[in-house]
Amino acid sequence: MIPSNNTLLKAEIEIVQQPSLTYKMDYDKKVIVGKCDEIDAMKQAIIKTLDTERYDEIIYSWNYGTEMKTVYGQDWTVACSRVEDVIRDALIQDDRISDVKDFEFERLQKGDLQVNFTVETIFGFINIERRVNT
Repeated sequence: MIPSNNTLLKAEIEIVQQPSLTYKMDYDKKVIVGKCDEIDAMKQAIIKTLDTERYDEIIYSWNYGTEMKTVYGQDWTVACSRVEDVIRDALIQDDRISDVKDFEFERLQKGDLQVNFTVETIFGFINIERRVNT
């Protein structure tokens, strides 16, 4: 006998956004110093994502972190293009981030790059400055 009415298919599913409340990290002292939420939590999440090399640590999903190793040894023009792709790919995995844009590059000593960009989140815009070793 095949059931004529499947209640599982008729059940309404409500999608709830998880809160962004998290522990606040003091990167200089390497300690937890309370909690942070919304824009401060997003800044911290962005920094943490950019500081983590994808596939290197088994505790993280393969969707988490950057693939900055692919930039090492690249020519200036190739490195700029690749850094933009790597950063965008890493950050857009977070559903609180809607866009990563306005990339600006500056050549530093020893071929390193200074990259500035804007991250558009559900809480507002965040300007990020990063030094990338190439």
